[in-house]
Amino acid sequence: MGTDVTRCLCEIGPHGTGLALARLALAILAGGCGASVTSGSDPDPSSDLKGHMPEGVDARSDETVLNTLADYFDRNRERVYFSRQLEVAFESQWFHWITNRGLRMLIEQGLLVAEERTLSTGGSIHVMWHRGYRYPKREAARVVALVEEYAHPNIGASLGLQGEMLTLEGFARHQFVLHGREVNSFRGRRWDETAHDLDFIFERDNQAYGVEVKNTLGYMDQRELRIKVRMAGVLGIRPVFVVRMMPKNWIYEVQKAGGFVLVLKWQLYPWTHRDLARRVRDELGLPVDAPRALEDGTTQRFLRWHLRNM
Repeated sequence: MGTDVTRCLCEIGPHGTGLALARLALAILAGGCGASVTSGSDPDPSSDLKGHMPEGVDARSDETVLNTLADYFDRNRERVYFSRQLEVAFESQWFHWITNRGLRMLIEQGLLVAEERTLSTGGSIHVMWHRGYRYPKREAARVVALVEEYAHPNIGASLGLQGEMLTLEGFARHQFVLHGREVNSFRGRRWDETAHDLDFIFERDNQAYGVEVKNTLGYMDQRELRIKVRMAGVLGIRPVFVVRMMPKNWIYEVQKAGGFVLVLKWQLYPWTHRDLARRVRDELGLPVDAPRALEDGTTQRFLRWHLRNM
């Protein structure tokens, strides 16, 4: 066993702190004990971020993430969480996959306890809590019940439609003309490499845009993003993505292709589901809301970009 690992084990003891366990995780990451983080320990199987882990992550970055997460759980010992919830909570600091990786490492090393719960819809979720939380069952049941409610397929479908309808209304408000919905062709050009299409094609001032809307808590699939960027190029239009959140390096990819990313920061629920949105926001701390329309300042950001790039 390596010297760093031995020292960390001595620090932990039977009642060690999260920071000591975080240091153990770092020592093992550096090669001690031959331990590894496997996909089987992923605390949130609903996460769509597997496969996007960047290579050669700096160990100093790992140390910051592990220490921050360990301290967070030390300060919230009687709370139950799930991975997506924490990925979103820390997204201003790190990409979702970095938080996910840190959580898996802390589960692997014993600071966090994780259990898989089956949802009534047929899927499953991994909930997690600090190892010092003695009676987590009631809190875990409350979290799972609320996740089941907002993750129901009917709710998911309505969220997708709501994002599209608010985008459609917002673009129309600024005189962008709709040329088509769910389309893969435009003015004699057709995309036939895959079965993908674009949610909308809008035009104003003789400039057309292929618009894709993703009203989700997690990032859209990176492969789909790149396909849609290429599709817009084939169709001779500019790619535009309306999303709750997107990594900055992905945004840069879109910008290099002449496109724009309209980041909303909030997941948008139908007005009829405003009570559910309030409970998800208040009880889980997730950025959700139920506006009747996109804020004018939000759509103005795209309009200003359009006018600058005429």
